[in-house]
Amino acid sequence: MLKAMIGKGVDPTVRKVFPFLFKRPINPNLLTVVGTLICMASAVAFAFDPFWGAVILCAGGLFDLVDGVVARHHGTESNFGAWLDSTLDRLVDMAVLLGLLMFYARAGEPGLVLLVGWVLVASVMVSYAKARAERFVEHFEGGIMERAERMGLVALGALVGILHPMLWIVAIGSTITVIQRFGLAYRAMNALEAPPERVGDEPTTSVT
Repeated sequence: MLKAMIGKGVDPTVRKVFPFLFKRPINPNLLTVVGTLICMASAVAFAFDPFWGAVILCAGGLFDLVDGVVARHHGTESNFGAWLDSTLDRLVDMAVLLGLLMFYARAGEPGLVLLVGWVLVASVMVSYAKARAERFVEHFEGGIMERAERMGLVALGALVGILHPMLWIVAIGSTITVIQRFGLAYRAMNALEAPPERVGDEPTTSVT
């Protein structure tokens, strides 16, 4: 949802803030991998201190923001690049949440461990519902809590000290998104399977 709201405004903003990335060709896949490595470091930090985990996650997130813009600017977009970006995003999501789960486990907070586990399962289901639907429906989107919202709220909560309520929001929002995607997939696939209307099939009336 956030991604759709921001839309194409991201590209010119990124070009203004990071002009050095556009002066000469840069492999966008390299940016993706570097960003992933930074985010994986944030997952380790989350296991010890969520505040610093969030700081490092935001730094890694900048690479995730610019890699696609760089690819579009230099005309180096590729199917492999899109696959790599999406796959590593899932890896980061799981690693960050596992790091947070370990933090609460070490702190002896079983209730919060279960809450993070809920977020983890719901996040997997949100991503899986999209991946499976796109085998049948092109550009399947929808739901109130996509990846940008999930990671953004977790990072914000850790930075400003309201992580617990943010986790509840992410857990409930992600669950609602799974339900929304079930409905969207059902309608989209039924529309694809509906028999086409034949021209000239007008209802006949008898004249007496």
